[in-house]
Amino acid sequence: MIHDHEIPKGARLYFGATAKLKRKIEDIASDVLYRHGFEEIVTPLFSYHQHLYIEDERELIRLNDEANRALSIRADSTIDVVRLISNRLGRSTDHRKWFYIQPIYRYPTREYYQIGAEWLESQDVALILKILLEIFNRLKIRPQLQISNIKIPLLLDQKYNLSLEVQKSADIDKILENENDWIRDLLYLSKPEQIDGLIGVVPEPIETELLKIKEIATSINYDNLIVAPLYYAKMRYYQELFFRFFDRNETLAMGGEYLAQELKACGFAIYTDMIIKSLKVENES
Repeated sequence: MIHDHEIPKGARLYFGATAKLKRKIEDIASDVLYRHGFEEIVTPLFSYHQHLYIEDERELIRLNDEANRALSIRADSTIDVVRLISNRLGRSTDHRKWFYIQPIYRYPTREYYQIGAEWLESQDVALILKILLEIFNRLKIRPQLQISNIKIPLLLDQKYNLSLEVQKSADIDKILENENDWIRDLLYLSKPEQIDGLIGVVPEPIETELLKIKEIATSINYDNLIVAPLYYAKMRYYQELFFRFFDRNETLAMGGEYLAQELKACGFAIYTDMIIKSLKVENES
């Protein structure tokens, strides 16, 4: 029996103080993004293309249009922003910095509010990361930052016999079974300054990608930071540098550089629901 007051598991309901907090977060983020030259976009709820970019297509909520063609409810905003700006609105605007404030949906009834920024034709991850830190500073939170480089897991899979499946599952025993001893050093690497000790130890292609992590970590001057070279993001479009912020094992935001519609770009997504949860815990403690 479903009671009148029940809502589906995973759905969101905000009212009173939490609705006010949600609006405050969105106002702060939009103010920062407007000041950095971003314009707002609201993308359609329905999409024909989400399946091309979601790692696990089982997370899509599927339905059909009037011609019985398959489509899905928006499960990710990044690709739709790039696709719509480059393919549909390209004749109307040449603006390259866009942000959105809208929810995404995953099967069966999971709802996530997001604030995202996409900078088309830019791979300045350090600057996009600093913009995100500016929003967090305005919110008075300092979550832990993790910086990774998607090229490292891909190289390990392609050249050094460490499959992506093992890396995705973080199976430490199988990782340590690898015949390359230096992979153990990557597994336990956590601070940017430790990268110096691996120069000349790891193969040159891995070294190049590690130095990119160190460069961005040094440039942002943020002390609550770790590096995770074996971390693999589940979104298919990320290409190199990737970051995420988390607090109490909850991901508050993630982003990085990516390739979409043959267009290089960078951006981030803030998970508004997790920010609200984090701020409420801070206020109650």
